Amino acid sequence: MTSQLTILVGAILLGGCVAAPSTSTSASTLNSTTASAQTAIAPDHDDEMPDGRTGLRVESPDFWRAEGRRILARAQRQPNSHTRARNVILFVGDGMGIASVTAAHILQGQQHGQRGEENLLSFEHFPSTAFSKTYTVDMQTSESAGTMSAMMTGIKTRGGSIAMDQIPVRGTCIATQEHAARTLLEQAEDAGMATGVVSTARITHATPAATYAHVTDRDWETDSRMPAQRIAEGCLDIAQQLVDFKHGDGIDVVLGGGRTMFMTAEQNDPEEAFRKGLRRDGRDLIKAWQTRYPNGRYVWNSAQFNALDLHAHGPLLGLFEADHMEFEADRARDAAGEPSLTDMTRAAITALQANPEGFFLMVEAGRIDHGHHAGNAYRALTDAIELSNAVKAAAELTGDDDTLIIVTADHSHTFNIVGYPTRGNPILGLARGEDGKPMLDALGLPYTTLAYTNGPGYPGASAEQPEGPKHFPHGGREYKGVTRGRSDLSNVATDELNYLQESAIPAPAETHAGEDVPVYARGPGSQWVHGALEQHALYWIMQAVLPQLTAPRPSAVP
Repeated sequence: MTSQLTILVGAILLGGCVAAPSTSTSASTLNSTTASAQTAIAPDHDDEMPDGRTGLRVESPDFWRAEGRRILARAQRQPNSHTRARNVILFVGDGMGIASVTAAHILQGQQHGQRGEENLLSFEHFPSTAFSKTYTVDMQTSESAGTMSAMMTGIKTRGGSIAMDQIPVRGTCIATQEHAARTLLEQAEDAGMATGVVSTARITHATPAATYAHVTDRDWETDSRMPAQRIAEGCLDIAQQLVDFKHGDGIDVVLGGGRTMFMTAEQNDPEEAFRKGLRRDGRDLIKAWQTRYPNGRYVWNSAQFNALDLHAHGPLLGLFEADHMEFEADRARDAAGEPSLTDMTRAAITALQANPEGFFLMVEAGRIDHGHHAGNAYRALTDAIELSNAVKAAAELTGDDDTLIIVTADHSHTFNIVGYPTRGNPILGLARGEDGKPMLDALGLPYTTLAYTNGPGYPGASAEQPEGPKHFPHGGREYKGVTRGRSDLSNVATDELNYLQESAIPAPAETHAGEDVPVYARGPGSQWVHGALEQHALYWIMQAVLPQLTAPRPSAVP
């Protein structure tokens, strides 16, 4: 373990940051504070007083003094932290920057009758926090393949490249094995640990793929999306790499979307019959997985999922959509039914806990990113709230004495909370002052609290959605141009499910943003999550707390 800690400190120092010691809370304390997230610091009636300007009852000065003392007391009661873990769970809110966390905890609070600002998401109760620097070796504002690869392999690499070092150019097929960077999940499997990958996106999408696959182009999710020349050169698509995974006894739990990446072009999707598989090599990868794991269980709808015996021996594969899974806001209307992110997280932990060697689990809330790309804050924020629910479930099922939980994002978005709205103003609504009247821009028009720097919400863009939001992960509506001037939002339902927040710059899809993203942690090693971290340092922290993993091995996959 000493060698691992030395490597950890060296890696962080090389990344330009020094880890400072902190503490971690007990499981019982965490669970009690997490369970009360909707009433995080809500005052009793005796702690309130009339506000001199509005007449509304607000927290008294004595309330804030007492709350500060309570926060200090909780911190002082925290026991000395551990540095060895049995399990590690990494939660990735894809595209979940600071503004997304803030707006989500306000929305969640308002959904429970609060003003909202005082509310905390479950992971905001975690004792350790940091910022993660998300640039890649070639991108100032990055994307999911390069950023997730950093967290999974311990090195920064090129944007668009999955678990490869920075030497190969994107889209090439030269010396793939020589430049493949070993992932934490692969190491865990080789060490005899149980492993799991959960995502609301396609399971072959960039973030989940970076746990198990090695390609120079994130778009190579299935063979039909690869150039014929690259296939001839021996490069393998991501879906094939998942089914033919060569480490340990294979990934134990895989839950997400993207069935058509595994189906042949002659097969109809069981839920959406108009959709066919995308594989042109004639290989039915779902059947291949079942053949490889005769004691495995494959499910594709909620009825099958709910009927699972999660304590039964054998791997589990769940592919619940032809494409990405539904947004949480749309899930109840899904034809075949599908589990929530919380459902999948509980199932994965329950199935993985039986392994005496411990487990590594990655859980991605992939559709936060898609909601933002579409300029649709409602769906992005409700998926962020569901991530909070999933983290809460994980905290309840594990203890902080043996399980490190890290919650972070791969990158941010151009999402903003703007204006000077009064406290408690509906976060999805118009920005309103203390008099309840909408705030106006220089043209005399009202505006919303939430906005994007760029994207399809630019005034005058067409609002057509020919395929619905599920099939527009990179843009919520068909983009047909713009008009001059802002729209008058006085009578527009800006809190409606399909409303797209305004953007300052016209674009078919909103883009990522380049600021640092938050990191939250509890459990063994969480004291190292502190300050400003290079994103790849998270790998070294996770590896260092797992005694099951030996000191660094060669980065190339054998």
